Amino acid sequence: MATITAAMVKDLRESTGAGMMDCKAALTETNGDMEAAQDWLRKKGLSKAAKKSGRVAAEGLIGALTKGTKGVVVEVNSETDFVARNGQFQGLVKMVAQVAFDAGADVEKIKAAKVGDVTVEAAINDAIATIGENMTLRRAASLEVSQGVVSSYVHGAVVEGAGKMGVIVALESSGKADELAALGRQIAMHVAAANPLALDPSGLDPALVKREKDVLADKYRQQGKPENVIEKIVESGLKTYYKEVCLLEQAFIHDTGKSVAQAVKEAEGKAGGPVKIAGFVRYALGEGIEKQETDFAAEVAAASGKK
Repeated sequence: MATITAAMVKDLRESTGAGMMDCKAALTETNGDMEAAQDWLRKKGLSKAAKKSGRVAAEGLIGALTKGTKGVVVEVNSETDFVARNGQFQGLVKMVAQVAFDAGADVEKIKAAKVGDVTVEAAINDAIATIGENMTLRRAASLEVSQGVVSSYVHGAVVEGAGKMGVIVALESSGKADELAALGRQIAMHVAAANPLALDPSGLDPALVKREKDVLADKYRQQGKPENVIEKIVESGLKTYYKEVCLLEQAFIHDTGKSVAQAVKEAEGKAGGPVKIAGFVRYALGEGIEKQETDFAAEVAAASGKK
């Protein structure tokens, strides 16, 4: 029997787009014959993934999973929204979230992790071959606290724990878990609606703050304001900006008469101890992906042989 090397598996994987374990199996079954192995994968439907890998996958689902002091959020993309309603795809997203919870948020580690006898990457490629669309595990993130809770909120859920947007929020506290969980969910809903850029001003990208300062300063220079006055106006303007983009300073959506920081402080009484927001992650489906504009009617006409 031929020796199957890592280089052979790599070459077959690059030529077919199939998963690593599938490529190794194909080479083993065909005694190391590369062309026969490609045919073996084609017959199994696994090499279909390669043909579809160039298509833009900007739809799909966000999956969120929290248990006690830990939580994860993942984004698994597909080409069309129809796939998000597919039970197999929904199960895939929930499985990926569970693997991320156990293996961590590194995408390559998640893909290499095994579920039963197959890797997550192989499971994704199987789904591509079965459902017929390109799919990708785009990103993952996790939060954990030594004591307290990590809560989640999924917006536009199509199944429990998976939808169009997912938020996880970590609360560090020695207080009551049930009260913390309820507060965490409220804050997660706020994050989904208000889309803060950072927890507080110190977490903002310095380049972003500089850009805001420059815009404000230029605005008042054009109005003929003296530089010493502009400096004071800019500082005041930045405070307003922080209230718009920093979580702790935003008006709490559940009670706009107070800030998020004030709402958290008031909740400490019910929780039975100090509460600190240790972090948050907000994933909106497809954000940052350049989507292809398509004429759906033209696609249908083309598929039916009409022009």
